[in-house]
Amino acid sequence: MVLAPPARRILIDAVETLAIALVGGLMFTYLGLPAGLVSGSVLAVAIAALLGRPMRLPLPLARICYVIVGILLGAVVTPETLRGITTWPVSIVCLMLCSLALMLATSSYLRVVHGWDSLSALMGASPGAMAQVIALSSELGADLRAVAIVQTVRVLLIVIGLPNALALFGFMVPAVAVARGEADMAVLGQMILLVAVSVSFAVAFLYLRFPGGLMFGALTGSALLHGSGFIQAVLPWWIGSGAVITLGGLVGSRFVNTSARMLVGYLGAAFGSFSVSMAVSALALHLDPVYVGAHHLARFLVVTFSIAYAARRLGRPEKSS
Repeated sequence: MVLAPPARRILIDAVETLAIALVGGLMFTYLGLPAGLVSGSVLAVAIAALLGRPMRLPLPLARICYVIVGILLGAVVTPETLRGITTWPVSIVCLMLCSLALMLATSSYLRVVHGWDSLSALMGASPGAMAQVIALSSELGADLRAVAIVQTVRVLLIVIGLPNALALFGFMVPAVAVARGEADMAVLGQMILLVAVSVSFAVAFLYLRFPGGLMFGALTGSALLHGSGFIQAVLPWWIGSGAVITLGGLVGSRFVNTSARMLVGYLGAAFGSFSVSMAVSALALHLDPVYVGAHHLARFLVVTFSIAYAARRLGRPEKSS
């Protein structure tokens, strides 16, 4: 079957975009930079777009990645971390309130000082994982260029600068507990069940017009299976990595026709919002991994569903790409 010229052009552009995203993600990962796959792919494709290359990716591919990221995020929920939430209720509540205060303060700064729209400010203020924020920003229709720059600068400052600064005072920041599981032929049945349930929830959430339905639905299905202890399997690493790189390429492709003045404005917002968020955030040092994992899960849940609630109230329609 021979593709028509427009379809062939779209395919060629998509392949070029993915190739550049892959090179950037692998390079950043090799150099040991924070969030290397996503930050490297964003930067590489953004540079290509700014240089005039026709960077673009089809929307159906992005939607598949939303579901994959949701499945990966849902795997963070485990029986151990759920029990931990009930073990330390007071500090969990304090952390949730702190997370909400951080989002409110930072998003208000971005709206008032830099004139961002409410949804983009909310996503820029979200202290969630970068892949999660990018997926939500893309699906909900936020300003991807602005959100990507703010989140990338924040990750760089926190992961590179903060631990080194703390080390000068003899502190160590523990690694956040991440759900691990098998992802091979021995658990193929569990992986098939995980995908089937997560996709079903994603479709249901989308049908119900839930904000960010594809990602939130997949997250919910995955979280139910992992949190109940019914399965322990996760998706193979290469599937998750591919989804993250693709989303990075999607963000980078939005930098077409971005002026130097716009970039400077975004960087100003990034450093300013980081200062605001640090003023209202707290760090847990020398803590038990289960304790840290439970609090990380609580923060993740309150941030995720606060975004869903706020997005519904804002009523921002999803953009097509």
